[in-house]
Amino acid sequence: MAAVALTALGWVLTVTCCFSVPVPQDEDSEMTATDLQFAESYLNHLYGSPSHPVGIRRSKDTNGMVSQLKEMQSFFGLEVTGKLNEETMDIMKQPRCGVPDIGKYNFFPRKLKWPRHNLTYRIVNYTTDLAPADIDRAIKRALRVWSDVTPLNFTRLRSGTADIMVSFGKKEHGDYYPFDGPNGLLAHAFPPGEKIGGDTHFDDDEFFTTDSKGYSLFVVAAHEFGHALGLDHSRDPGSLMYPVYTYTETNTFVLPDDDVQGIQDLYGPGNRDPNPKHPKTPEKCDPDLVIDAITELRGEKMIFKDRFFWRVHPQMTDAELILTKSFWPELPNKIDAAYENSAKDLVYIFKGKKFWALNGYDIVQDYPKKLHELGFPKSLKAIDAAVYHYVNKKTLFFTGETYWSFDEESRTMDKGFPRLIAEDFPGIGEKVDAAYQRNGYIYFFSGALQFEYSVWSKKITRAMKTNSVLWC
Repeated sequence: MAAVALTALGWVLTVTCCFSVPVPQDEDSEMTATDLQFAESYLNHLYGSPSHPVGIRRSKDTNGMVSQLKEMQSFFGLEVTGKLNEETMDIMKQPRCGVPDIGKYNFFPRKLKWPRHNLTYRIVNYTTDLAPADIDRAIKRALRVWSDVTPLNFTRLRSGTADIMVSFGKKEHGDYYPFDGPNGLLAHAFPPGEKIGGDTHFDDDEFFTTDSKGYSLFVVAAHEFGHALGLDHSRDPGSLMYPVYTYTETNTFVLPDDDVQGIQDLYGPGNRDPNPKHPKTPEKCDPDLVIDAITELRGEKMIFKDRFFWRVHPQMTDAELILTKSFWPELPNKIDAAYENSAKDLVYIFKGKKFWALNGYDIVQDYPKKLHELGFPKSLKAIDAAVYHYVNKKTLFFTGETYWSFDEESRTMDKGFPRLIAEDFPGIGEKVDAAYQRNGYIYFFSGALQFEYSVWSKKITRAMKTNSVLWC
């Protein structure tokens, strides 16, 4: 659940000076001096303190920094080492909210919330990135995300002082909490209260858009207004209040359940929720877990479920849950099937009648393409699962109770298909949700079960729970 006992989140009036000792570094890391300087700056922001006029500085001892790195790694679900490694740097470098991720500000003894439900907002100035009308719509829609699930009402003022003053500024912009230029910190907001309380500032050095080509003003604003209403950052990677930016389509956005629980704990539920079914973040060890797709990508497993995928790497001690759109904004939120052709170093992703090709983490040019270009009938609406059979260089596509065989060399569909799954793969069920191959076995997923199938003996060698692929 999103943290709602927000104390003084956002009241960071100065960023204290950098640490004077080096960030503890992983022995196998190849971090540059610039990386290390960035990490020091990041940790300083992460644990920034509310300022007294004479300033407050954190302890500069190495042990303190190890502790801070461990806390940061734990917050983001990384392996907790207390050392700077590639995975930790990747998180540090992602664009984010300007409110510190972890720093605790225990200066207020109660939850910070507005004492009334009717609030006002005013757009003080505009960025030149978008037309004023587009900015007006994005801000209004971002506020509606919260009013849809609470008794809150927002009224726009054209002049005077509103509860939530919205503005764009660069670097030092009047609140003694300067922005850092392009990328990095995107915006920040102050918690409920008088004067500057509730005010929301956007870094005008960023490029704000209505789509995925820059930073979606709607997504950034909706997150910051959560802070302006009293919410802290959430540890849930599927939450709007997660501190790292991820693009989300405006027209299809539904506030995740974690955020709904958080804001309703402050203000109670509303009576006009247009989307009562709010998406939840999947639990990897759910005994009834059903997955959407699975593939390998250069040695890693990628296990797709709803808006997410788990990365399972042989050298990682735990599966990492990631929003699909944080890697590929162009892909749909939820996919149907995926497979890797390791010989061509390509991964194919399927959704409805379209499919995409990935080379590493890049979408190949001229995609997406249509299913019928592979030889499927135009009437086929979707693929359930796919797996590349490296022995005979065929890809098996599963659709309903049947499957197809596709020749990867000639890029044509084999004759005599589709065939019944039950006839050629007895025991795995009549429908396949996902499949992948490894070391002479194909692993078929059907509901909460997975079946290990030997390509040599053409028999099921064992049955397991679906969640065992995530080390549960």
